[in-house]
Amino acid sequence: MYDVSTRKQALALVAQGRSLNAVSRETGISRAAIRSWQVRLEPLSRPAPPPGPPSDARAYAYLLGLYLGDGCISPHPGGGYYLRIACADTWPGLMRMCCEAIARVRPGVRVHTVRKQGCAMVTSYHPHWPALFPQHGPGKKHERPILLAPWQQEIVDAHTWEFIRGLVHSDGCRVTNWTTRLVDGERKRYEYPRYFFTNLSEDIVRLFTGALERVHVEWRRANDRNISVARKASVALMDVHVGPKY
Repeated sequence: MYDVSTRKQALALVAQGRSLNAVSRETGISRAAIRSWQVRLEPLSRPAPPPGPPSDARAYAYLLGLYLGDGCISPHPGGGYYLRIACADTWPGLMRMCCEAIARVRPGVRVHTVRKQGCAMVTSYHPHWPALFPQHGPGKKHERPILLAPWQQEIVDAHTWEFIRGLVHSDGCRVTNWTTRLVDGERKRYEYPRYFFTNLSEDIVRLFTGALERVHVEWRRANDRNISVARKASVALMDVHVGPKY
């Protein structure tokens, strides 16, 4: 009996153009066994096909926003990669939308959740996640350049609101602020909604604010870390296309 690693090694020698007789003499494995492995196991020795474009560009724009905010890609010990998106337990709707987006971007992949304290990691295995998210790299996102590939930019331009929605659902929020005003000598309290977005990567912040400008949403820097959308008309647009997390 031979393990899969030994079988793949023998098939790799055959793939180099060596004859079955030569591989048999070198490895001590019979020609008949190697021939049978070619039929049954040769697919294991070939690299997986390239991923092709996302199956659903609209879902990809949303998933890209989630990934840039709370996502990571890590290698699987046996080959391939895991895509992981952190989703807080507070927002079960967000967790469901994340799972659905992954399934639409790559139909047929398995999606599952790994429970952590206060959150769940929505996780999916695929051989080519880094090709679909070329922003993947060593270290933290805010410590390396984050730029969109031309094909990603085309998707974001076509589905800008979905991209904004993903970014807000990962690193943003809709809150209600309040202030007081003196009216006819009486101080009254007024409440108003606004959206915040917080990310340590200036590149990701620029992607967010650039997307806002394409859809005519006014924004300003609340401080070094926060982007604020507070103008009434802009908040109304955000409410229509993004809305609060749930």
